[in-house]
Amino acid sequence: MAIVSASPAPAGQPGAARLPESRAMHILAGKHIVLGLSGGVACYKSAELVRLLARAGASVQVVMTEAAEQFITPVTMQALSGRPVYGSQWDAREANNMPHINLSRGGDAVLIAPCSADFIARLVQGRADELLSLLCLARPIGRVPLLLAPAMNREMWAHPATQRNLVQVQADGATVLGVGHGDQACGETGDGRMLEAAEILEELAAFFRPKLLAGEHVLVTAGPTFEAIDPVRGITNLSSGKMGFAIARAARAAGAEVTLVAGPVHLPTPRGVHRIDVVSAQNMLEAVEAYASQTTVFIATAAVADWRPAHSAQHKIKKDGSGQVPALDFVENPDILARMAASAQARSGQLYCVGFAAESDDLLAHASAKRQRKGVPLLVGNIGPATFGQDDNALLLIDAQGHQELPRASKAALAHQLVAEIAQRLRHTRAA
Repeated sequence: MAIVSASPAPAGQPGAARLPESRAMHILAGKHIVLGLSGGVACYKSAELVRLLARAGASVQVVMTEAAEQFITPVTMQALSGRPVYGSQWDAREANNMPHINLSRGGDAVLIAPCSADFIARLVQGRADELLSLLCLARPIGRVPLLLAPAMNREMWAHPATQRNLVQVQADGATVLGVGHGDQACGETGDGRMLEAAEILEELAAFFRPKLLAGEHVLVTAGPTFEAIDPVRGITNLSSGKMGFAIARAARAAGAEVTLVAGPVHLPTPRGVHRIDVVSAQNMLEAVEAYASQTTVFIATAAVADWRPAHSAQHKIKKDGSGQVPALDFVENPDILARMAASAQARSGQLYCVGFAAESDDLLAHASAKRQRKGVPLLVGNIGPATFGQDDNALLLIDAQGHQELPRASKAALAHQLVAEIAQRLRHTRAA
C-alpha cells in the first residue's frame, strides 16, 4: 500500500502505448497479407498499417485502385512494403497476365483498408472491372478470408444503401471490422472514420487467434484501487493495470465476451471489451457482483487494497504545527476473489475463478497459501516490484497439481499463454 497526495488518475484516458509483442511471438508472424487500398483520405493510415504488419513479422502485398492513387502514391507503399505495388489487371509483370489470380493464391488474408462505400457496393454486386475487386471475386473464398476496414463520411456510413450492403457483404463471407467515431476530413464529426492502424492490426491478429474461449463470458478486474483518506489523499499501490488489460484483450481475441472492471489507470480500452471504471474496492465489488451471475470465467488481476480508512474526512486534513501525526483507523476491505470463489462452489462448475498474487518475496509459498485460502483452482503469482508499471512480466501458475512457470515475456504474449492455460483447464474441469 502507498499513501499518495493526489486524486486518483482519471480512468480511461489514453496515454499508454499498446503492449508490445515480439515479432517471433506475434500471431501474424509469417502471414502474407494482401492489403487493398480503395479511394479515401484514410489511405494515409494504410502506410502506418504496413509498417505495423512488417514489425509483427507479416509480409504485405499492396494492391491499389486508381482512386487510391489520388490519395497516396504507389511509390510510398512500395517503399514501406518492400514489394512492387499492383494497380492494373493488365499488369504485364505476371507471366500469365493474371495478377487477380496469382496475388490472392498465396495470401493468408485479403484486407481492404480503407474500404470505401463504393468498393463495398462493388463487392456486393460482384463487380470485376478493376484489379482489386476482381482479385476479391477470384480469391479462394474458403481459404483466403476477406476483411474490410470501412472509411467514409458519416452520412454515407448511415445511408440505408450502405447499411444494406454491409449486411450483404457479411452474408457473403466478409468480415467487417467496424469504424471509428470522431472528426472527419470533410469537417463533420461522427461514425465512419477508418480505425487507426494499431486497431486494425489488433483486429487482424484477433481474427487469426484460435477461439479457445468461444461462448464464455469473462470478467476481468485490473489495476489498483484508491481508498480515500480525505478529498486529496488516499491509499493505493503501484499497479498499472497493464497485465489485466492484456488479459482482457487476449480473452476477447480468444472469442469470449469480456467485461473489464478497471481501477484508476491511464490505459485505452481494448477493442470489443465492455469496460466499467471504478475507484475503490467497494466500487469494484459492486461492479463485479452486478455481472457475477452471467460470468463463466472470473480473472482477478486487480491489486485491491486490503484495508481502507474507517472514515474519510470531508475536507483536507491539514497540519496544525504541533508535529502530531493524525491517527488513522483502518477497516478491512471486502475480499472480492473469495466471494467469487464461494459463488463458484455454489454454482457447481459453472464459474471458474483465477486469482492473482503480487508478492515481494517467497512467491511460491505465499501464492500457494493464497490459493488454498481463497479456494480457487488456479492462482497466478508474480513479483510486484519487478512488474508494476512494466510492459513485461514473469508468471507462476499454481493449481492442485503443482506449479508451472511462464518465463519473462511481454504482458501481451503472457496474456495469450495464460488464456490458453485457462481454456485447457476449463475443458478438463467440465469434462470431469
